[in-house]
Amino acid sequence: MTIAVGESMPNGSFGVMTGEGPGSITSDELFAGKKVVLVSVPGAFTPTCSMNHLPGFLAHADEILAKGVDTIACMAVNDVFVMSAWGRDRGVDNKIQMLADGNGDYTRALGLELDARTFGMGMRGQRFAIIVDDGIATHVAVEAPATFEVSKAEAILAAL
Repeated sequence: MTIAVGESMPNGSFGVMTGEGPGSITSDELFAGKKVVLVSVPGAFTPTCSMNHLPGFLAHADEILAKGVDTIACMAVNDVFVMSAWGRDRGVDNKIQMLADGNGDYTRALGLELDARTFGMGMRGQRFAIIVDDGIATHVAVEAPATFEVSKAEAILAAL
């Protein structure tokens, strides 16, 4: 079942790149006591994700953070090395935390998996953005197939 407004974010963990190499962060570490915008893309380096979705959040990061958001996090069903490389390629610096959901476990726990086998991409995550306040989903924006409207930075900024 898909996560809904008012529900607790599931427990889980994400891969992150640290100064010492691959590491992890738990959902509690990410969400507890914080306001977080969690953005999910079907894949790092893919066209809409690389040219519009992530860059939009980067361009509006200061405005989003000024609305009381502690963390903007971008998640994809990719490994930590790919997410780290994509973040460097897009110049996210410390404005957006890049999260790897390598096996898609967290995506499945949210009920937001995407069967992209037709495109040779396997199982991925849908394109979405969730505003999380102290571990509770307060806004859930999931894109319909082949659309890019409700989860883009401008829409999330308006929802804050």
